[in-house]
Order: sequence, then C-alpha cells, then structure tokens
Amino acid sequence: MSCKPSQASRPYPDHHLSQFPALLRGKRILLCTESFGPVNGVSRTTLMLVNHLRDNGAQVAVVAPHNHTQHNTFTPPPSRSLSPADKPQPEMRVTGYPLPFNPELSIVYPVRNSTLYSRTFGLDASPDLIYLASPASLGFQVMLQVRQQPAERQIPIICNFQTDLAGYCRILFPAPLSHLAALAFDTVQSFLFRHSSIKTIFYPSHYVKRYLAGQRVQEEKMELLTRGVNTEMFNPSRRREDLRRQIAPNGEIIFVTVSRIAGEKGFDFLARAAKEMDARGLPFKLLIVGGNRNPDVEKEVQGIFDPLRKQGNVIFTGFKVGEDLAEAYACGDVFLHCSVTETFGLVVLESMASGVPVVARDEGGPSDIVQHGETGFLVPPDDLDGFVAKATKLACDHALRAQMAVASRAAASEATWEKINNKVAWRMADTIAENERERTGKVQGQLTPASLSTKGAQPEQLVPIFGWLMMNDAVRGALTRSIVDARLLAGLGVILSCWAVTGLYMVFTECLLWCRGRMRTGESKIFA
Repeated sequence: MSCKPSQASRPYPDHHLSQFPALLRGKRILLCTESFGPVNGVSRTTLMLVNHLRDNGAQVAVVAPHNHTQHNTFTPPPSRSLSPADKPQPEMRVTGYPLPFNPELSIVYPVRNSTLYSRTFGLDASPDLIYLASPASLGFQVMLQVRQQPAERQIPIICNFQTDLAGYCRILFPAPLSHLAALAFDTVQSFLFRHSSIKTIFYPSHYVKRYLAGQRVQEEKMELLTRGVNTEMFNPSRRREDLRRQIAPNGEIIFVTVSRIAGEKGFDFLARAAKEMDARGLPFKLLIVGGNRNPDVEKEVQGIFDPLRKQGNVIFTGFKVGEDLAEAYACGDVFLHCSVTETFGLVVLESMASGVPVVARDEGGPSDIVQHGETGFLVPPDDLDGFVAKATKLACDHALRAQMAVASRAAASEATWEKINNKVAWRMADTIAENERERTGKVQGQLTPASLSTKGAQPEQLVPIFGWLMMNDAVRGALTRSIVDARLLAGLGVILSCWAVTGLYMVFTECLLWCRGRMRTGESKIFA
C-alpha cells in the first residue's frame, strides 16, 4: 500500500499561483488528449494549458487522434526550450475510428506507449510526467500500459476528468444497452483511476467529485480545477447592434445557445421550451451556435425545432470561433443552457463574461458557475415550466436583465487562465519532484512504501498482456509464458468489454443514421 499525500498536505497554499514553477522548465510532459480542435470546451481548455506550459519553457509533446474532418485542427507553437533542430516534432497524431454521433472524437486504434515516447521525445528519452486530458480510448490505453511496469519504472500520471462518458452513454444508448455501456465505463474508470500510478485527478465541479467518489476513487487524489475565460475576447463590448437587427429585425428578445449539436446536449428540452414560449406569445429569436461534423445528426436535431425553425424563430448558425463566436454571445439577451451532462460548462462562463445572464438546468458543472438570482437562474433539470418561467422573466424584465449582466461579467472576470494553468503546473512540478525522490528510494532518509513493495520483484514475471493487443513481436513469447498477472488480465478484459459495448453502439448508430437518411431521401422524392 503506497503512501500518498493527504488533501491537507498539498502544497498549493505555499505556492504563488501568479508564478510559474521554475522546476517545470525543461521537463518533458507527454500530454494525451482525445480531441484537439477549437470547437469544444475541452479542446480549448487543453490548448490554453499547452500554450501556457510551452510559453514558460516546459517541453510538452501533444498526442491526439487525427482530425477526420480535416478542419479546425490546433497547431500550438513549440516549447521555447525545444529546438526543432535536434528534437522531434512535439506533436503526434494517432489513428482511430470516428464516432458516428461526433466525428471529432475517435476510438483510437492500439498504440504502444514506447511508440508515443520515441516519436515525441526521442528513442533515449521518456517523459517525466504524463498528463491525460479527459481520458477515453487513448488515455485508457496509456494508463493500462503504465500499470504493467514495475513500480519504480512507472511514469506518474495526472488526469483531468472533463467528460462524463457514462452520462453520455445513459442518454445516447438505447436501453438496455445504455445501462450496460454506463456500467462498462464506470468499471473501467474506477479500475484505472484507483491505481497508484495515477497521482492526481482534477475535477471541474462538485458534480464530478460525487461521481468519482461513487467509483471509489481515493479522495486524496481528487483536486478541484475550474476553468478560466478570456475576458478580453468574451466581452460585452463585442455587442453589435447591426447584428442584433439582422437577427431580430422587429426588436424581439434574443436567446442564445452555444453547443455542439448532439442528442446528449439537451436539445429536446430546449425545443420544448422554445415551443412553450412561442405558445405563450413571447416574441423571441433563438440563436443556436454550433454544429456536428456528421450532417445526419445535425439535421435530426434541427428537425425537432420545426415549425419554429422554418418560421425563422430558431436560427442555426453552424460552428463559430474567435471573434465571430464572441460577437454571437454578446448579441444575446439571455443564454439558455439545457445540457445535463456538462462536467463544467465553459460556454456558461463565456456567456457570463460577455455580459449575458444564464438560465440553466441545475445539473452538472453549471450548478457551480451560476449564482442563482444574481448571475442567472438555476432550474430543476426536469422542470420545463420553471425553465420557461425564468427565461420569460428575464426576457420581459429589462432592469433585472441589466443587473444580472453586470453581475455576470464581474463574476466571470475573477476566473483567470493564468492562475488556473499555474495551479496545474505546480501540481505537475510537485508530482515530478516527488517521483524523483521515490526513485532514489529516499523520503526523509527511508525507503518509500512503493520501493518496499517492489523490492525483490522480478519485472520479467509481468507478462505484457497489452502487448498482445499491440500485435508486436512479443506475441509468440508471451503465449508460452506460464505466469500471468491476474489483475492485469482482468483489467484488459474490462477494457475490451468497454470497447466491445462501444463498438456495438457504433454499429447500431451507423445503421440507424443510414436508415433515417434513406427515409429522408424517399420523402423528398415523394414531395418533389
């Protein structure tokens, strides 16, 4: 049983979050992320961290799946201490199969950690630390392979839990597959996160902390990490009256929603709310900013807003980034947030920074962001009438809306990216320093519990089970070995069952989307 620092002993109070830790400069960090494009909050958050670490001299190698859409892929600048002349390219794209409901995410094909190390930092260099942004197919592979190594050779891992995979499964998968898929993800994450190689798991909201605690993740590993917002980009000054007149020529109230267009984002709830407000005679325009790389999914979501969409009351803009996105926020009067699967909800914070108060369902990350009655309203997640009532109240009460707009801007201005990213940097520096001490076998002059537990162990007894999946040259030798690490084998079985369930759902979704596409084609021919 390894000794871990308690929550109270963590050194954040002694660190200056306005300063970057000098120890981290020059350190090699392998950052693995499941997506790396500017159209979702997780990717934008990850990019901010990558740029911050590199700007301050850390050597950060980014590993992410290929962008199957060939659009909006990040290309962050290299570390200042990483010379292109004698170092490999610090960014690596791996291959995977895009998810049918969200092609920006992929099921990453098997890849060895040694390949990731050699193609980023070189054959003779391994990372000092591994950072997993919202781990899923890529992150699971990395964690499972690290735990195969003897304790003294394990590279420490920090995870940032940003995506509720089990929650998505409960919404996206049809029953009873939804229960099986959620159970598979719960089991995989619990199995992987509780291992001693996982030093810290950042969580963005108390909603996520309760979930992790329910999966028996050790409390001392969990650390709150909220998100920041670019208050220069997202600013009330971006409000354009000419754009408002274009959207609402008759002076209608403008509701705004910014989200990836997908079923799990609560659009069915939003559509019912919009239709109810229309039935009550409220003059409004609903601006929905976002899209989906799968056009069939996008069309399906758009269809649930008919007839309001065809009447021009609901406007889908598609993806927007940068200044265009900031202007879309600022041109709104009220931001409507209907997703109940958000671990944080960066769009809520960006809306508040733009001086737009929020009405949100009281579930997930937004519950920690919105100050009920001050910066917006929180409504019980299934209370449609309550949601419509609060949205209508803000739409009709100009003074209250203006008051909340000022309070929203002030609250969002307190969340700075520099302090948040420095908090991550300090945790990285402390983890690397602690790992270096443990590798010498000395903590206050004594052997560490980790080194005691591995003293006398024979590393060659650990059969590289995951190497079989990698299809490397060790497959024949592995088959002839007699000693198998039972826990590792069980872990591999859990991982494989998880992806088997995911694969079944992908086949189901692909067939469903194909059938719906054929039906739409047939209908258009009939009415033509």
